[in-house]
Amino acid sequence: MLGQYSLADVLVFVAYGLVLLGSGWLFNRQSKSTQDYFLGGNKMSMWVVAISVLATSQSAATFLGGPDQGYRGDLTYLATNIGAFIAVAFVAVFLIPKFYQQRVYTVYELLEQRFGARAKREAGLMYLFGRVFASGARLYMAAIAVAMILFGNIEANSVITATLILTFVGLVYTVYGGIRTVIYSDVLQALVYISAAIAVIIVLYNAIPLSFGELFHALQNPAPGMGSKLQLIDTDVDFSSSGVFNIWSVLTGFVLLNIAAFGLDQDMTQRVLTCKNAKEGSKAILMSVVMVIPVMLLFIIIGLLLFIYYQRPDIMASASGSEPVPTFAGEAVTIFMYYVLTEIPAGVRGLVTIGIIAAALSTLNSGLNSMSSVLIQDIYRPWQQSRGKARDDKHFVRAGQVGMALVAAALALMACLCYYWQQYTETPLLQFALSVMVFSYSGLLGVYFVTLFSQRGNRRTVTAALVIGFLSPLLMQPYTQQLLLPATWVTDIGFTWQLMIGTTISTLICLAGRPTKQPQAREEFAWKT
Repeated sequence: MLGQYSLADVLVFVAYGLVLLGSGWLFNRQSKSTQDYFLGGNKMSMWVVAISVLATSQSAATFLGGPDQGYRGDLTYLATNIGAFIAVAFVAVFLIPKFYQQRVYTVYELLEQRFGARAKREAGLMYLFGRVFASGARLYMAAIAVAMILFGNIEANSVITATLILTFVGLVYTVYGGIRTVIYSDVLQALVYISAAIAVIIVLYNAIPLSFGELFHALQNPAPGMGSKLQLIDTDVDFSSSGVFNIWSVLTGFVLLNIAAFGLDQDMTQRVLTCKNAKEGSKAILMSVVMVIPVMLLFIIIGLLLFIYYQRPDIMASASGSEPVPTFAGEAVTIFMYYVLTEIPAGVRGLVTIGIIAAALSTLNSGLNSMSSVLIQDIYRPWQQSRGKARDDKHFVRAGQVGMALVAAALALMACLCYYWQQYTETPLLQFALSVMVFSYSGLLGVYFVTLFSQRGNRRTVTAALVIGFLSPLLMQPYTQQLLLPATWVTDIGFTWQLMIGTTISTLICLAGRPTKQPQAREEFAWKT
């Protein structure tokens, strides 16, 4: 345990532990109302919320997968932010003002106004189901790194134990203070993992015997027959998984992905709803996208420098001209983790490790609070009211804390499943983390497009659209196709195109329904605050 870490690294771990304890004591002020617990009393600063959204979007998948993308590819992943800017403009104009007008706790309450409380519950359940997939996948990736730290391997029992440890720490840190605690801790965790990335870049840059101009030239001409590592826009037409970062994918699938992430995913949107008003909320998500670009670039630069470090022996004066096999204790790992565990200087290794943990805790804490808010506000509270139970706000705060524990258990279970899922599919970490979101986003996008831009649709077609929206990308997965189709028919479809197809199908299905004559917002399970 900790055998590959020096005393300097252990001291970094201790310092981080003390910071966690101190910040937990400072931030964990018990909330007395659901308005406080789930929305922070609508008193959060725009800048703090923007950093929190940034921290939520940057997970352990970015920390591990970003360098991997830079090492294997180029800068094209950075271009996906073009789609993010388009998506944020859409969310700021069409969704955030409506959320504030209706004074909702969750984004799915908006559906109640058109299709009734049942549609709200079903959309909330679809979000919960999809978020278990997405947050569970990110938790799994962080558990890989923690397993290396604690046990020196990434065998199944080690990864599962690391998953449980991370889940427990995230739950204890978040359960008492609510969304205010989550947002302030996000700021802290963002500072930690950004500092770690900068430290790695400094160490790598100093290890490469080139001036900045020479390094730039080496990345432009990485090897005979290889394209520039500094390519930003990929104009190739490619609908497979290898083409998910081309410009056509950015302007279509990534726009949809970011509309869903920033406007329909309670994980992100809950932070925006803690601002004072819709204008502040819109500014917060815009600033978060602006800040994502340099942060994302940091992690990709790590991968570019690792390419020079390992694959340019002529520059590094290395005897080996072959690419290293990134393994640790006999198991395949990303090139970044291979470097961290084998060559990075003492002290910096510890900083990088806590950076990974910080990114994981930021995403985990966000998921716990947002999923609990949907569980309580969209499902449990209406159910209690339908039974005629008079409950005060303190009861629902306590219920939110219990909901967090249930959510934590679900995420830990999903993370354990992901250990086998990702190894079976052999999907790169970054693509794996992004692709699992498609399952819930397709149906939600279709339903919300109909809600915003049409008077058609009803409760039944909303249900059908959500279910078919989930099944459509599932049927497009290679492992599903292999079970159902002849081998010659199996097609590799990138996750962005899966999202496009799934959203189109779910939109058409929802549009097929004739509108009901009367809104069902006041049916059995409806509630209003």
